Amino acid sequence: MTTKDLISIHDLSIEEINEIFALAASLKASDHKPLLAGKSLAMVFEKPSTRTRVSFEVGMYQLGGNTVHLSPNAVQLGQRESIADVAGTLSRYVDGVMLRTYRHDDIVEFAKYASVPVINGLSDLLHPCQALTDIFTVKEKKNDLKQVKFAYIGDGNNVCHSLMLAAAKVGMNLTIATPRRYEPKAMIVKQALDDGKASGVEIDILNDPVIAAKDADVIYTDVWASMGQETETKARKAAFANFQVNSQLVGLAKKDVIVMHCLPAHRGLEITGEVIDGSNSVVFDQAENRLHVQKAILALLLGGK
Repeated sequence: MTTKDLISIHDLSIEEINEIFALAASLKASDHKPLLAGKSLAMVFEKPSTRTRVSFEVGMYQLGGNTVHLSPNAVQLGQRESIADVAGTLSRYVDGVMLRTYRHDDIVEFAKYASVPVINGLSDLLHPCQALTDIFTVKEKKNDLKQVKFAYIGDGNNVCHSLMLAAAKVGMNLTIATPRRYEPKAMIVKQALDDGKASGVEIDILNDPVIAAKDADVIYTDVWASMGQETETKARKAAFANFQVNSQLVGLAKKDVIVMHCLPAHRGLEITGEVIDGSNSVVFDQAENRLHVQKAILALLLGGK
């Protein structure tokens, strides 16, 4: 990879994405390879985590490296110490830093002052590792991404943003259905549309989940209220009531549709238990692939491959 950091999929070329996918597939099919023997990754968390923490920790271990977990109280970015000072200090100790934060600008600033690779493990704007994993999973299941109709149904959040950018890069058509006022940010829509021009990708943003789901190859959903939006939960439940991914909605898609959710899932809200546990669900394959795709990202960025 020619890029130093992974902050946004918008910054990646299709060649770099394909490089990540090829290495991820190779690592998934093989025994553990010590590609990062002796390397260390600092993991800075401002938000709680299950999949992100475990997949990065296990990934580094399987690659022969180690991790240092820094909790919100340990770091307090921009409060206890300036972001620039934390970035400069950690750069002297470790070979890379993964951050899971609220403010996207904090990751951008951190990367500016860090001399080691910085990975966006999640911000309020983007979730690139998740979206790369999602596209990798679709590629495994459907093979030709250019023939896939991908329907995202739910909130225009950080996952939706990164899926848009990823779809634009790999040439996969994407339909997004959100309630009014919950559409993805205009800035990200513009980036995705601009990136998609080269591959002829169509990105449609609708307010009707039925239209989005019809004849879909993939149906994807996420929580209606993300971390930091807890005070909006009641209003969001009302706004998203007709956007639940249930058997009736899935029945509008192709028979071999795959159903995806990045987890954690609120069963009975954005998705029913019947669907998430059903034969069309690839939710736990998707969760597993976080490990393999992130191992590829780590090896390419920290190993200088």
